[in-house]
Parts: sequence; structure tokens; C-alpha cells
Amino acid sequence: MKRRLFTAGLLSVPAIARAQSTGPLRLIVPAPPGGSTDILARVVGERASVLLRQPIVVDNRGGAGGIIGTEAAARAAADGNTIILGHNQTHASNQWMTRNLPYHVVDSFAPIARLATVHHATVVPANSPARTMAELIEMGRGGRRVSYASSQAGSASHVLAETFVRRSGMDATHIPYRGGGPATTDTVAGVVDFYVSTWPGVVTLAREGRLRALSIGAPERLADFPDLPTTQQAGVPFMAVDAWFGLFAPHGVEPGRITRLSLAFLDAMSQPEVAARAVQAGLNAAPMGAVDFAVFQLAEVRRWQEMATLTGIMMES
Repeated sequence: MKRRLFTAGLLSVPAIARAQSTGPLRLIVPAPPGGSTDILARVVGERASVLLRQPIVVDNRGGAGGIIGTEAAARAAADGNTIILGHNQTHASNQWMTRNLPYHVVDSFAPIARLATVHHATVVPANSPARTMAELIEMGRGGRRVSYASSQAGSASHVLAETFVRRSGMDATHIPYRGGGPATTDTVAGVVDFYVSTWPGVVTLAREGRLRALSIGAPERLADFPDLPTTQQAGVPFMAVDAWFGLFAPHGVEPGRITRLSLAFLDAMSQPEVAARAVQAGLNAAPMGAVDFAVFQLAEVRRWQEMATLTGIMMES
């Protein structure tokens, strides 16, 4: 599949140009402006617009854990001129952790392409007595109750932390915040004992010594953080769950249009300047074509179902 997709990509630009659509392509971002999702959409959209010979308008629709924007995408006309840059919450975990979800994460959409991933890291205040994941676990045992922050109830940071708590036999209190910024601020201040965050949100503070990172869900140690163990090395391999970002169209868009969109955005993501800007935003370029992405999404839906069953987390839509 990858070889066929690569070969098609070499010939894709003329084909995409010949298949120009009328009117702009609306790219829904189910998040406010300025975050990783929005940055990725604008960076890759700029290049894809040239390949498609079609203006791309980014439509930010944040709120409700991405549900507002994702519902809008699900209800859009299946003409191939509205797509969404979804992620692991909007197109996987919400299916199991949101009561009365107004769309189906699989049946309501057609996968186009995965673009990027982000690792999660567990961090503690700089003055925390825990210097390893094992020591953090011991803090939450033996009669002492610890607390952990999340960027939002039902978010990946909440689910991963609660999975860690339950599988480690800890006694912990969840403190939800309205966004990663406030959760990070209170972790730095020592208001909470730990926080499972996307790495871009805490890397600068870890580098400055204002937070201590205990593990990261990467396949190997980071070159600029050689002393930071992976979740596997730290004894918590079940926490190696990346956030991911991918494009979806409403169900019913014709396959030829899906192919053209996939080729254009994957071509855009392969450009060195686009990949470099994604890295600057803390993202890992992880392109995947429509067929492989569909398989990947189904596996992620099952993974989040297992964590939903373990944690019992359920939110109202």
C-alpha cells in the first residue's frame, strides 16, 4: 500500500490540478485558534491549497471536547468540499466516553489521511519527592491520596492518568481544568501532584527545570532529553498512547475525491518546510494514506474502548 501510494504521489500534482473543485475547501478545526491542531491545519493547508488549485478556508469550531466542530463536519454536505482535522478524542475516545454523542466516530466519516502525532509525558512539580514513575506510584499508595490535573474531564490527559492510577493501585483525586495551560500552571505551582500532558505543552518548562518529566510515550529516548525514560523503560508501557491528528470527510464523499484530497495533503506534509514547521509546533510528522489510516483508526477506537471500560469515564454531550 505504501509503495503504491508513493508512486501515485509522484504523479499526483497534474492529476489533482485537473480535478480542481469549484469553490473553497472548508477545513474545520474542532479547536480554538493558536493550538497544535490549528497550527497544523494552517501549515499543511497552505501547501495543499496550491496542489488542489482550490482555496482552503480554516473554520475554527472549538468546544465540548471537539464535539461541536465534529458534529458540524458530520452534518456537512458530502460533496468533498468540507473536511475536518480530527484527532484521537474527536474520532476515537468520544465514542465511548460521551453519552448521546451526536455522530459516530467511524460510520459518520471517511478517513482521508493521518498527518501527525504527539507523545504524552507524565510530569510532576520540580520539588516533588517523586523522581521516577515507581516513586510516584508509591506516593499514591500506603494511605496517602495524591491528585492529578487534566486539561479537561474526558480528555486524553484525564483518561491516561486515570488508567495509570487504576492499573497502579493508587489512591488519587482528579482535578479537571479548562485547558492545558491552567493544568500546567497548577502543576508547576505544586497544587497537584502530577499531570499527563502532551509533550509540546510541557517541554520548555521541563527544559527550564520548572517541571520534572518522569516518562514519555516515545519509542526511544529523546536526543535532547537522554535521561528521560520511555514509558516502556519506566515500567508503564500502557501509557505509550500518542495523540494523533488526521483528516476526515463526511460519509458519502465519492472515493475519487478522497484519493485526491489524500494525495494533496500527504504531498504537502512531505515538504521539508511543512514538516519543519510541524516539528516547531511540537508535532511528529506521521503521514498515512486513507486505507492504512482507516485500519489505524479502528485499532484506536478499540484501544480507547478498553480504557473507557477500565476507567468508567463518561461525559454528557
